[in-house]
Amino acid sequence: MLKTSLETELPRPSLVLSLLPPLVLVMMLAVNVVIYSDDATYGPNQIALILAAAVAAMVGWSLKIPFSKMLTGIHNSLGAALPAILILLMIGALSGTWMLSGIVPTMVYYGLAILEPSYFLVAAAVICSIVSIATGSSWSTVATVGVALIGIGNALGAPDAMTAGAIISGAYFGDKLSPLSDTTNLAAAMAGTNIVTHIRYMLWTTVPSMLITLSLFWYLGSTIDAQGVDQADVTALSNLIAEKFTISPWLFAVPAIVIGLVVCKIDALIALFVGALLGGVAAVIAQPEIVANVATNVDLPKSLQNTPGVVWLFESYSAITNSMFGEIDLAAELTEAEVAANGSKNLDSLTATSRARVFASKLLSAGGMNGMLNTIWLIICAMCFGGVMEACGLLKRITDSLVGFAKSTGSLIATTASTCLFLNFTASDQYLAIVVPGRMFRETYEDRGLAPENLSRTLEDSGTVTSVLVPWNTCGAVQATVLGVATIDYAGYSFFNYISPLMTIAIGFAGIEIAKLATMKTKVN
Repeated sequence: MLKTSLETELPRPSLVLSLLPPLVLVMMLAVNVVIYSDDATYGPNQIALILAAAVAAMVGWSLKIPFSKMLTGIHNSLGAALPAILILLMIGALSGTWMLSGIVPTMVYYGLAILEPSYFLVAAAVICSIVSIATGSSWSTVATVGVALIGIGNALGAPDAMTAGAIISGAYFGDKLSPLSDTTNLAAAMAGTNIVTHIRYMLWTTVPSMLITLSLFWYLGSTIDAQGVDQADVTALSNLIAEKFTISPWLFAVPAIVIGLVVCKIDALIALFVGALLGGVAAVIAQPEIVANVATNVDLPKSLQNTPGVVWLFESYSAITNSMFGEIDLAAELTEAEVAANGSKNLDSLTATSRARVFASKLLSAGGMNGMLNTIWLIICAMCFGGVMEACGLLKRITDSLVGFAKSTGSLIATTASTCLFLNFTASDQYLAIVVPGRMFRETYEDRGLAPENLSRTLEDSGTVTSVLVPWNTCGAVQATVLGVATIDYAGYSFFNYISPLMTIAIGFAGIEIAKLATMKTKVN
């Protein structure tokens, strides 16, 4: 094979130079955690990613790689992330109109009536699994039922990090096993197998991982039950929601339509946009008083001020627009005592009604598109880092060096899984964490007589599920923003997401269900 002029002229980077930018990034991120704690994602981590990208660019400059090539790499990386950014904006709009319309409060209201602390975490994981299998989208699942479950868990005494871990575990379990999932289809395509074989083969690792996960959540649920939840608090919060909103099961029609659209293979971006608009329509119909309160005072001409229909139309438009782009707070104003107790350990000194008002101040608010901008900033910086790393050949150099460690079938699978995890940390995108290892290892699996479903299963078990555990990865950044729980907090409870890659490695070394090719690949010298 003839090499291109670029490949001929540019030297191959050393492993030490290739590892320098990721090491700088990891060190700076660690320092940020120490100094800024949970606030690290609100600026410091973005600066760390940009500085690490600058280090990667300097390495590329030392290798005589043109800056124009680096810019092209950043452009391609940002282009790949654009759908995620648009979906994130639509999630913000949807969360605003679903709060304004009472859809999320209605979910919380009914959830408080039927769920108990002892089995809440298990129920949350199972519910998200079912919705994610039906929709094929972990993001849509988290943005809809996941948001409501966070509120329910908070009222039932479940720590937000635990609830978020259960939501994410269930959402990614369903995403992996759904034939509608883009990552499931991508993993099968990159490995060269069909979707049905891929899903059937994943059951060997996915089902045991989920059973262990549910067992852990069952145990954690028993500890929540042991702590005890004051039923007066639950009742007071339910009453507060019922007083503020018109509660009706008909509001579930909107999320049902969104789920139906995704099941019918309508793009998630379109489905979420439709869901946001339908949420606005539902708000006008079901919550007219709230709409009037949220609407901006419209200075209409005197000739139109006495026309009720026109005033109603402008107020409705204003309220829906405000909820889609900006922050809205639908909770009752807090007293000085309630404000002082908010976020501290002084809640026990308040009455059940006051505690419910404090809970509602967190639950009955949404940030709209504006609330997603910090996450978009993080994604853009992460894509800049990943784009420069890929353009300079640093990612390929690191991943190529890993192949040398793959001597046995078990070590090959472990190396594949490690490469997926590494790319989730460095390239900050789950699709690259599937595509790059898929291209790298496909021929190696064939040469060793391993069926392609071994590779596709490993890609999915490692590339898809670990993306949400990385704070600056598109998945980790999005889910942390949507759920309002820092990635570093929920990661410890996202049991399925780190049991899954460990399970695929364990099965690889144990030699369980390692499919072989019908005929060994014949090499042509």
